[in-house]
Amino acid sequence: MKVIKGDSVPPGMEKVWESVPTPSYIVDENRLKHNLEILAEVKRDTGCKILLAQKAFSMFHFYPMIAEYLDGSTASGLFEAKLGAEEMPGEVHVFSAAYKDDEFEEIAKTADHIVFNSFAQWKKYKKTAMENNCVCGLRVNPEHSTQDTPIYDPCSSGSRLGIREADFDESELEGISGLHFHTLCEQGAEPLAETLEVFEKKFGKYLHKMKWVNFGGGHHITRADYNMPILKKCIKHMMDTYGVEVYVEPGEAVAYHAGDLVSTVLDIVNADIPVAILDTSAACHMPDVIEMPYRPPVYGSGENGEKKYTYRLAGPTCLAGDIIGEYSFDESLKVGDRIVFGDMAIYSMVKNNTFNGMPLPAIIAADSNGKWKIVKKFGYTDFKMRLS
Repeated sequence: MKVIKGDSVPPGMEKVWESVPTPSYIVDENRLKHNLEILAEVKRDTGCKILLAQKAFSMFHFYPMIAEYLDGSTASGLFEAKLGAEEMPGEVHVFSAAYKDDEFEEIAKTADHIVFNSFAQWKKYKKTAMENNCVCGLRVNPEHSTQDTPIYDPCSSGSRLGIREADFDESELEGISGLHFHTLCEQGAEPLAETLEVFEKKFGKYLHKMKWVNFGGGHHITRADYNMPILKKCIKHMMDTYGVEVYVEPGEAVAYHAGDLVSTVLDIVNADIPVAILDTSAACHMPDVIEMPYRPPVYGSGENGEKKYTYRLAGPTCLAGDIIGEYSFDESLKVGDRIVFGDMAIYSMVKNNTFNGMPLPAIIAADSNGKWKIVKKFGYTDFKMRLS
């Protein structure tokens, strides 16, 4: 058994990769803390509040540690709200494009902040929210796109997310204390500054009546090339100009490059290009590979043809398109070799599935000393319980 690795192996992780069962998601406490310290710096220098967007990372094993740095969590519905309330000390914020009658009262009892996607939803649930002392806000749509992928663009034509300027009803603001916009996806501070300018032009006239503004998520704050001064300037500008509290709710930035997915080569098939079949599936264990599409990093690999030996990495399911991508290596792959995918803490555990009866990867925590433990292991019962 050989672990394919390059020059950028995180400290202490090589032995972990060699010893864990596969497939396994591994979240590294050291790398997670590194990200949290960067976010804590933003809080310290600006006075803003930062929340964990659970839709990207919901490994609640680490919630107590995350709560030492951040101010709470955000949720997309009842279940995430309950998870945040149960496991993450701090505030619980909820936004949903539409709430359900049979869930809303429990959401109102669970959440501190509730953001509504339309005035119709606000009027429908206002009484219940106010009776439960919830802080209420509205999501707005600046109608200003800063990205080219429609599926991830809340400002694309026909978007259902947020109230447009033309539909904003000032007469219905009683009880509303804040505005929320979420328009970014894996982006830097420059698109935020650009969007904020448009947001102010369209909705700034209402901000003097507000107590808070939420910048939403999609901010790659912990990326090495992120322009931190711009973010801090944007936050301070809103605070100083309108006297509001500012929230930022990153998901990816919290666990960015803090986790890996370790897999084993099961077979190598001769096709137009050699195909290494792994015990890891794109369709089941890293769905963004197919949805976005997205090419996850692999330690010790290069682009197609860059190194001596090129392989297509693929999953074992019956889906013909269960293909992770084409990668090259310095040495030929063999059955039993271990392949390690990087940046697998985010949008992996929260999106995975058991198509074809594929077992879910174990979830493993590695501590600051390089020791690891299985936090959750899945088996047949976990597969069966989702069916009937």
